[in-house]
Amino acid sequence: MSRSRRRFSDAAISLTPMIDVMTVLLAVFMVTTPMMTNGIDLDLPNAGTTVLTGTDHAMQISVDTSGNYYIGTTQYPLDEVVTRAVAMRGENPNLTIVINGDRRADYGAVMAVMGKLKTVGFERIGLRTKLDN
Repeated sequence: MSRSRRRFSDAAISLTPMIDVMTVLLAVFMVTTPMMTNGIDLDLPNAGTTVLTGTDHAMQISVDTSGNYYIGTTQYPLDEVVTRAVAMRGENPNLTIVINGDRRADYGAVMAVMGKLKTVGFERIGLRTKLDN
């Protein structure tokens, strides 16, 4: 009976390609993250020393001084904003809504979008503000 000898090669994992890939990914995320927070220019109200901000799982809805509603830079009627939010919740059940209301926006317009979103079942709704200076 002859024994068969197996040779084991010295298997080693080179970390250099993985570090290169991670560096490229970091650079891509650093460049694209500021682009994800696009929208219209608003004068946000001051609200103390802490700020509510959106996260990667948040939908930004803006209300300007005229009471118009925006998702990003595109203006929509109130019912369309709610329809789009419901569609996005279908893709992400942990969706948070952040409402950016201009300081001089009509309080009723901000509360209208918040009330409609509560009516269709959104629980995680916040108002975005800026720090007191």
